[in-house]
Amino acid sequence: MAEWIDACATDDIDEEDLIRFDHGDRTFAIYRSPNDEYFCTDGLCTHEQVHLEDGLVMDYVIECPKHNGQFDYRTGEAKRAPVCVNLGTYPVKVEGDRVFVEI
Repeated sequence: MAEWIDACATDDIDEEDLIRFDHGDRTFAIYRSPNDEYFCTDGLCTHEQVHLEDGLVMDYVIECPKHNGQFDYRTGEAKRAPVCVNLGTYPVKVEGDRVFVEI
C-alpha cells in the first residue's frame, strides 16, 4: 500500500535542481522546477542504472551524467537516446515547508 513519506524540506532543493532521496532499498530523485513545483522520479537512469543526482537539470529535463540521455522529469518520458525506457514517477505534495512523496 502506498504511503506519503516526508522526503525533504522545500529549501533543500534549489530551483532547477534535484536531490537524491533514499527510502528503504529504493532511490529517488526529487526536483524543483523553474515554476517552484516539485516532482519525483526513480533515481536511477533506465539505461545503465546510474544515479541521476549528478545530472544536469534544465527547464523540465534531467540529463543523465553518464551518457547524456534525457528525461522529462514531470512525466518520466525518455526524450533523448540512449535512454528509451521511461522513468517511474511518483505523486508529490507540499505541506508547509516539507515535500512529501507517495511511495
